[in-house]
Amino acid sequence: MGQPLTEGRFVTFEGGEGAGKTTQIGLLADALRQAGSDVLTTREPGGSPGAEEIRHLLLGGAPERWDAEAEALLMVAARRNHLVATIWPALAAGKLVICDRFSDSTEAYQGAGRGLPLDRIVALHRFIAAGFRPALTLIMDLPAADGLGRAHKRGAATRFERMPLEFHERLRQHFLAIARREPQRCVVIDARRSVAEVHEAVKAAVRERLHLAV
Repeated sequence: MGQPLTEGRFVTFEGGEGAGKTTQIGLLADALRQAGSDVLTTREPGGSPGAEEIRHLLLGGAPERWDAEAEALLMVAARRNHLVATIWPALAAGKLVICDRFSDSTEAYQGAGRGLPLDRIVALHRFIAAGFRPALTLIMDLPAADGLGRAHKRGAATRFERMPLEFHERLRQHFLAIARREPQRCVVIDARRSVAEVHEAVKAAVRERLHLAV
């Protein structure tokens, strides 16, 4: 299936562990639906049956289970299945798609975090997605230690949550670098604030950048 020309209805949330992406995606989706939008929420890795199977491989086990190259290849394999099975069909059907993580996370986690050259990660994305990008990316930002503290309260930690603090600091800095590099696409949201305050900031960004009622 080919890529639809509907990037204007594709919104992503990015950020480190424990930044509140899942909560804010749910709140935004509810607000958009109440305003009349047809919304699909999804996530990466995952979001389709095949990609969810790969998610279990990526998030389970010890931190050293995969090297950076294998991890990146698994990520983009999951993304390709997610695009073909879920994202592109939903966009073609006229839905607004909100995704918890996308290609920026591969840059941050496998690039800045794990040390893979960014040009190789960009080339992998171009290969599986033909350059398909979000219309709007909301980067939920907070100190790495704070985010990990929140994440650990949720229960059993994933492979990535068990990686050292320095790894997570690199993630944060790279997400902020992406926002500086692509200000027309990215909005940084201060995730240290209350859930309600963050939700208002998210809605304001969606209204301003996508001109959607919310």
